[in-house]
Amino acid sequence: MLSAPPAKDALVRAEPPLDATLVEEMLRLFARAMRARLLYLPNNPTYLKSIENLRGAFGSIWQQVEEVTLEVTDTQLRWEGVAVASEPDKTSDALPWVLYKDGIREVSLRRGVEEQEIVTLLQIIARVRKASPDEDDLLTLLWEQEFAFVRYRYVDVSVEAAIPLIASDEAQRDRLVESHMVHEPAQETILPPGVVNLDDFSATLYFLDERETEYLRAEIDSEYGADLRTSVVASLLDIYEVQTDARIREEVTRLLALMLVQTLSGGHLTTGAFLLREVNLAASRAREITPVQREALLAIPDRMSEAETLAQLLQSLDDRVDLPVQADLNALFEQLRVGAMSTVFSWLGRIQSPRVRQLLESAASRLAAANTAELLRLVTSSERAVMMEAIRRAGAMKASAAVPALARQSVHAEAAVRLAAVQALAEIGTPGALQHLERGLEDGDRDVRVASARAFVTRLHKPALLKLEAAIKAKRLHDADLTEKMAIFEAYGAMCGDAGVPLLDGYLNDRGLFGRRADPEMRACAAMALGKVGSQQALVALQKSSTDKEVLVRNAVNRILRGGPG
Repeated sequence: MLSAPPAKDALVRAEPPLDATLVEEMLRLFARAMRARLLYLPNNPTYLKSIENLRGAFGSIWQQVEEVTLEVTDTQLRWEGVAVASEPDKTSDALPWVLYKDGIREVSLRRGVEEQEIVTLLQIIARVRKASPDEDDLLTLLWEQEFAFVRYRYVDVSVEAAIPLIASDEAQRDRLVESHMVHEPAQETILPPGVVNLDDFSATLYFLDERETEYLRAEIDSEYGADLRTSVVASLLDIYEVQTDARIREEVTRLLALMLVQTLSGGHLTTGAFLLREVNLAASRAREITPVQREALLAIPDRMSEAETLAQLLQSLDDRVDLPVQADLNALFEQLRVGAMSTVFSWLGRIQSPRVRQLLESAASRLAAANTAELLRLVTSSERAVMMEAIRRAGAMKASAAVPALARQSVHAEAAVRLAAVQALAEIGTPGALQHLERGLEDGDRDVRVASARAFVTRLHKPALLKLEAAIKAKRLHDADLTEKMAIFEAYGAMCGDAGVPLLDGYLNDRGLFGRRADPEMRACAAMALGKVGSQQALVALQKSSTDKEVLVRNAVNRILRGGPG
């Protein structure tokens, strides 16, 4: 929602709630982050560092205030009457002018904006700075984003009144620097007396040719690079299979258990996976093995899959600086027992290192794909963290067998669980899954309703059309936020066809009692839905509002008419 215009400045201003230099520093870091966004890719360390510094600047501000409101002029950003950013030149690089020229007159940033929305705001402004005249303006891009911590006040600025942007002169400052290398003649090497020069013998009968030299070099590298721990494990298991003496097998079992602890503690996951795999094979092929000996040998991989042991491994991975290779972690997880899946799922939310979490996510996906029955059981687990992760995995795997269990969770008492179940059903997308999504449109939680509606945008399910139409006509939607309105209208427009155009045309163009029209957000959403229909009848309805006085409605309509996404 757009905030109301601020009151006129008082004759005497109160003492500012914090030092203006903190706001100046925040805007300086914002400008630096914007430059980094234009110069580097999103995963570049320089760009990521600039974002981190910008978020840190907000921390000092939020210690004293809950919101920062900036007044926008053509050359300045002012806070509490103090100019905290000044750009005298009205160029496309000047932040005040970028905001001012598209009608923005006030921007408010609230506590929490630094977590995610500041990056989105940065990307939008960076995009506008380099945009061509026929691309969307800043106001349209801001409206499309459903900001929760960014508020702005604007005025309607006609396109004809906009001052053309001045191209950046950065390219003019770039200069091509050519470097010239000076090559000096090679100096002849003079060897001391008694030292033989091998070059003198390179053409003799017994000198190795290049192919033989490369072969020897490769064999030497292979020998030095071989993992001796794997060889030791193989030797111990050979002894176990050949020797039938109970004392020898007991000693080998003890040594293998000790080696597993040592290899995993040292981060040698490939060796650990090899040990677990070969132990399972040895338990089935060792000659004259007794049930007691087999049980003792299989206790090694069983113990590895126990919750306490696996938790220690995952904790050690989270604490390590040098991370394992993804293939090594996958190989180890392939040797775990089915019951280990619950422990892995419960730890995914506890891992602090983003890189370790990424590795564990991939390994957990492979583990779940190999044990579908256990995954379906965990969808209804009593442990919340395990249940939520199992629901997400079932959706990511598009496991249609999980639909009945997910349907039960879609009516769970906790809204977060219902939302996860609805999202998983949407990813699966079978007719049975979509049927259960219909009741999500009437859920008491706003996020569940939005997720259900968004699912029907891409997963067309005509039986849901009547409920979507009822949702549009319901009074609750008029009082809902913009996100929910957009989701409902977009889903309806994706499925209604020409039969739904009269309803949408009525919201966009008809006048009610005393000549009043629907609120601008409802009308803009109706225009978006007509764009989804895309028929000639829908385009005629859109043409009626192409010059509407409401800027949001006019922008939405004209964007669709010129071929933008509906």
